[in-house]
Amino acid sequence: MRFVPLLRAALLSFALLFAATASAQGDARVDYKLGPGDVIRIQVFQQPDLTVEARVSENGVISFPLIGVIRVGGMSPTDVERLIARRLKDGNFLQNPQVTLNVTQFRSQQVSVLGNVGKPGRYPLETTGMRLSEVLSMAGGVTNTGADQVILMTMRDGRMQRMEIDLVEMFTVGDLSHDVPLVAGDVIYVDRAAQYYVYGQVQRPGMYPLDRGMTVAQAIAKGGGLTLRGTDKGVRVHRRFGSRTVQVLEPKLDDPIKPDDLVFVRESVF
Repeated sequence: MRFVPLLRAALLSFALLFAATASAQGDARVDYKLGPGDVIRIQVFQQPDLTVEARVSENGVISFPLIGVIRVGGMSPTDVERLIARRLKDGNFLQNPQVTLNVTQFRSQQVSVLGNVGKPGRYPLETTGMRLSEVLSMAGGVTNTGADQVILMTMRDGRMQRMEIDLVEMFTVGDLSHDVPLVAGDVIYVDRAAQYYVYGQVQRPGMYPLDRGMTVAQAIAKGGGLTLRGTDKGVRVHRRFGSRTVQVLEPKLDDPIKPDDLVFVRESVF
């Protein structure tokens, strides 16, 4: 059952934050791989003259004092630290160099988050294996107007794939296998929440968010219920099939409502 919009959005945001925190503490996380555009800061303990801030070039290289050009593209920060330390030692520049590398700007591996989220935009994959929940959390979570389903456009196995992931089911069932790891270039899109329309003899005709499992009777109740002149006999539902065909149905009150249904409540003849 779907939550009231504001409560639902808050619970989804909490769940995303919890999953992101749990994932960040996992042991299976692989170190980030440096790439073109990343900005890094390298420091050598007690050697301030060897402090370097550099942008990784399109060829994946940087320049470092005493050593010269170093290819760092595709390497983890830890690997680069070891490489620089080894070259400083092998070149007889320092006996026991202690090198630290920090990524100050993640630019080479980013994903896009679009649609009904708190902060749409491009976000860096700060480590290899960052998951959907982590990036959605960085983007401010799903808004109260957002859908429960997230669409992920991703390049896998050499071809573009479209994945639809149900966030509510993922957390309520506890199946985090759908919390997929992302790769650079992925696009996440959160559509608006499904809606329906109710008009005719109801207190508050208009457009409303569609809750999971909502019935015709519940849809009418959400519109404030019947007016004094209204009747729940002979309710009509205008439902779209395909891109053009619209059918007028006579549902039972416990029949489910579907996205974009138009529920019409007739006036009583008595």
